[in-house]
Amino acid sequence: MSNHICQRPIHPGEMLKEEVEYRNIKQTKLAEQMGISYKILNDILNCRRPLTTQTAMLFEAALGISAGLLMKIQLEYNMFTAKQDSSFVQRLENIRKYAAIL
Repeated sequence: MSNHICQRPIHPGEMLKEEVEYRNIKQTKLAEQMGISYKILNDILNCRRPLTTQTAMLFEAALGISAGLLMKIQLEYNMFTAKQDSSFVQRLENIRKYAAIL
C-alpha cells in the first residue's frame, strides 16, 4: 500500500499571484502590458477564472513562466475539480456500466 498523500492541485493563479507579488508588479501595469483587462487578470490571480492557452502564453511573455507548465497546472486543477463533482462522477459511472455491456 502506498503512503502517497493526495494533495489538492493548485490553481495556476495561486502561483502567478505569488510571483507577481514577489516581483512587486502592480496588477494594473501587468494587465496593460499583457493587453488584457484588469478584471480578467485579477480573476485569474484570485482563482476565479481558468487560464486559457492564450492567457498562459501572455503570462509566459510577460513573466517568463512556461505556458506549458501553466497549462499542465490548469489541467491538473480542472481534473481534480471535475472529480469532486459527485453528480458528474455518477454520470461517468453510469456511462462505464453501459459501455461494459456493449
